[in-house]
Amino acid sequence: MKKEAAPNYSDAIQFLYGLRLFGANFGLEHTLKLAARAGNPQEKLRFIHVAGTNGKGSTCAMLESIYRAAGLRVGLFTSPHLVSFRERIQVNRQLIPESELIRLVEEFQPLLQQFHGDNHLTLFEVVTVMALKYFAEQKCDLVIWETGLGGRLDATNIVTPLASVITNIGFDHQQWLGDTLEKIAAEKAGIIKPGVPAITAAEAPEALRVIEMLAEKNASPLMRVEVNPDSSRQRPASLLGDHQKTNAALALATVEILQRQIPVSTEKVREGLTNVNWPGRLQLITQPGGRRILLDGAHNVDGAKALRTALGKHFATMRPVIIFGALADKQWPEICRTLAPLAGKIITVPVASGRTADARELAAAFRSANPTAEIHTCKNFTDALNAGKDEPFIVVTGSLYLVGEALECLGRFPAESGERGLNEWTTRR
Repeated sequence: MKKEAAPNYSDAIQFLYGLRLFGANFGLEHTLKLAARAGNPQEKLRFIHVAGTNGKGSTCAMLESIYRAAGLRVGLFTSPHLVSFRERIQVNRQLIPESELIRLVEEFQPLLQQFHGDNHLTLFEVVTVMALKYFAEQKCDLVIWETGLGGRLDATNIVTPLASVITNIGFDHQQWLGDTLEKIAAEKAGIIKPGVPAITAAEAPEALRVIEMLAEKNASPLMRVEVNPDSSRQRPASLLGDHQKTNAALALATVEILQRQIPVSTEKVREGLTNVNWPGRLQLITQPGGRRILLDGAHNVDGAKALRTALGKHFATMRPVIIFGALADKQWPEICRTLAPLAGKIITVPVASGRTADARELAAAFRSANPTAEIHTCKNFTDALNAGKDEPFIVVTGSLYLVGEALECLGRFPAESGERGLNEWTTRR
């Protein structure tokens, strides 16, 4: 009798791919049931829960770096991933090993078979509970816990954190979160729990009113963080952009609020902020020969504005070539209008996703916004990079999918077997 081959990493990834068929589900019922069957690992952990439109990942990276510098064993849960699916689950910034992901997939398969009919769990629901189990097994002292989409009905919202952090409120994912800032704020602020302190850097008055109302309803102390971009307050040396000052201030305020539960010295806070690393967000790569490539996954209008501001401040003497690709469901016409005046040459490409915007339509939008620019389309990022091989400064932007492809192409991340496709999903609301 032939012995059955042991499951490998490719098998685990293919199993996760299969879960994409069930789309995305807004609600906590299935996640709570799966967590219960997995032993409720969230009850063994402490969390800082982070929601918001932009800056979630950077704020999470700062918090993780500060608490790791302080000597804690820190779990980090984020999405989407840039190249490897394992980026989503990290302990002390070490990606979950392939062997551990294989084991978790094996252990969860029998649990998933207990869900019948239309109760199939989605990829994000399953991975959320897998992450909880792994963090509990790893005996993490603290988990920095980023929402996937929204907050109120997001699978991550089954935890009760030490603090709820809302970075900001802007327009993104309107088809699921609502078409006004008030509606979006209500979803994001849904992570606020009774009596748990909340911290926000939201500025829009209509969004802030909703956050304040929900904090009051939950008897949650609310701290609002405001930062003057021109202030000299410490910002993380390794992350460019004035918007990172706001993210840093948000992280600092959170650490300050939690000092009684988790003391951190001023020295360790400074060390954590100085050493923070978060790829694909104003990440500058200098190649042999001096060519500079700036990667930034600005995928909504606010992100594009932050990129424009950063270019004006840090690269004012350089006129970049922009390589741009976007998802069709984003506000790419306005993103194109925001970025078009910054470059004399723009190359548009499709993103490696079934949801990609047409590169020709992107080119037309740039041409309309900047008729004097040299506009080209290429069939993929590699061709676009080759087309700009003699250019001293290139900006790659419009989508984290494109940034992930760039990191892989530039040899800054080990190539994986098509794992970026695991970022794809649809809803089954």
